[in-house]
Amino acid sequence: MPKQKTNRSVCKRFKTTKKGKVRRNKAYRRHLLAGRSTKRKRGLRRPGFVVAAERRTYLRLLGEA
Repeated sequence: MPKQKTNRSVCKRFKTTKKGKVRRNKAYRRHLLAGRSTKRKRGLRRPGFVVAAERRTYLRLLGEA
C-alpha cells in the first residue's frame, strides 16, 4: 500500500495540540479592522479549534491519523 501524502496547504494552516485537537487561525483579521471593536479584534487573535466532527478529516490530511 502506498503512503498517504500530507496535504501541504492544510499543513501550513493547521497545527495539532498535545491532546489531539486541531488548532486553526480565525478569519476576519486581515483588513478592514477599523470598523470592528477592540474586543472583537482581541478575540480573533486567539486560535480557534476545528469542530470535533471534522477533526478526523483534518488529522488525516495532516498525516497524523
